[in-house]
Amino acid sequence: MRRTLYIHERATWPKLTWDRAALSAVLAAVRHKQGRLLGRMEGLGFDLRNEASLGTLTSEVVKSSAIEGAALSPEEVRSSIASRLGLDVAGLPKAGRDVEGIVEVMLDATGDFQATLTKRRLFDWHAALFPTGRSGMGRITVGAWRKADSGPMQVVSGPMGKERVHFEAPESGRLEQEMANFLAWFNGPGPVDPVLKAAVAHFWFVTIHPFDDGNGRIARAIAEMALSRADGTRERFYSMSSQIAAERKDYYLQLESAQRGDTDITGWLVWFLACLDRALDGADEALAGVMNKAKLWQRINRRPVNERQRSVINRMLGAFEGHLTTSKYAKLAGCSNDTALRDIQELQKRRILVRNDGAGRSTSYRLGIPDDVLEDPDDRG
Repeated sequence: MRRTLYIHERATWPKLTWDRAALSAVLAAVRHKQGRLLGRMEGLGFDLRNEASLGTLTSEVVKSSAIEGAALSPEEVRSSIASRLGLDVAGLPKAGRDVEGIVEVMLDATGDFQATLTKRRLFDWHAALFPTGRSGMGRITVGAWRKADSGPMQVVSGPMGKERVHFEAPESGRLEQEMANFLAWFNGPGPVDPVLKAAVAHFWFVTIHPFDDGNGRIARAIAEMALSRADGTRERFYSMSSQIAAERKDYYLQLESAQRGDTDITGWLVWFLACLDRALDGADEALAGVMNKAKLWQRINRRPVNERQRSVINRMLGAFEGHLTTSKYAKLAGCSNDTALRDIQELQKRRILVRNDGAGRSTSYRLGIPDDVLEDPDDRG
């Protein structure tokens, strides 16, 4: 029995189509959530936006690699991104070259999102992912399209002898023209909404599968590039790869279904947009710490604290272990214990600091809830 044609074997390939009416509602919902999120982030200061973007980019890199089964150290990823963005890397480990490569790709895609996506740029991304010229123990073609001697590019599962082929990509001899078609479309003006373009580009690139390895990670970087264009900023505040990782099984099922279908990819686009919608919902939880910090400072700044107090509060909002004591405050602020105690008492009166249970040498403090902070210490509500 003749097998079902893959999408790239159909006569209408690569003219991908979709039902605009079926996508309009979910696309509008996604665009609305993007706008609301970006509006909230605009209200933050420069440092807090950087912190939020750093956390999001870290998740994006870690999760995009995890989808392909590669486990990266979040601390190393954060260190690499922070270093490249000129942010504080104190206490963070030095990143290995496997981390540096994928970070370089993601920051180039999102940081220089308006630049043309070219064959040379894709080759540079691929070379950054595989600096040793190997994938695992095997040598691969790096910084160039896959060659015929690599054999057919197949997505396979199952034990040896009982393998199931989920998809077979176009043969290597077609790649130059296939990628020329893709790049001309991606870089062209066209009427396609950039969010929709991210979804189409992701599918189109991963279907061509032009490299020996790393196609999924590069496809997601291209999608992030298109999403950065949609947002109009290099700062990232939501992570599509984090959501895809959470729905990894369905992600591959949706890809396989679309790659075995015809060139109407409405089903894939509906799924992608719904996944992005859930990623935007998840951004609120992921950014909760940054938003809480912003809200706290908004309340505090109605009657600013002194520089010692500001410094210690910022430390407590960062990587601070345990609770605050008078001696810890004195050490952090570089002041005497008496001055530390006076500062703490002032912060207590305004409910910026809350005393924990315990007395004497066990006396310690934690940060209060932003909504409870008082502008006037004599105002007890």
